[in-house]
Amino acid sequence: MGLIGKGSRMSVDAIAANLAVVDAHIRGEAQDPASVMGLYTDDIVLEAPASGLVLTDKAAIQANYIRIFSSIADVEIEPLDRFATADRVVDDCIVRCRLTADGFADASYSVGDRIELRLLHVFHMRGGKIAREQVFESWKRLA
Repeated sequence: MGLIGKGSRMSVDAIAANLAVVDAHIRGEAQDPASVMGLYTDDIVLEAPASGLVLTDKAAIQANYIRIFSSIADVEIEPLDRFATADRVVDDCIVRCRLTADGFADASYSVGDRIELRLLHVFHMRGGKIAREQVFESWKRLA
């Protein structure tokens, strides 16, 4: 037997699968929120502690994504880091955009402002799907 045993190989496969699910989620949530709902477990919880947002069903999450992504323009995403274990994926990025409407649960700035959001996502994975999504955000107004 090589350096990677059978149990380790299963963990590597789970990690790769989890990274692929989160990549599909991040790429699809803005373009077609309905298309990413199948990546969630039926008992999904989405939480954004800074704004007090807690959503516990796919319909509410989809509506939230539609509201958010229809209220921003000129979006730039700068990936910083993404890593995983067999049951977690962490994604860290910076998003720069202009607010065009009131689409965020607790926006720190006004419509028309150009902002930078540092977003840290912690995805809890179960059975190849996202069971919990925690979103930690830090807002900054740009000149």
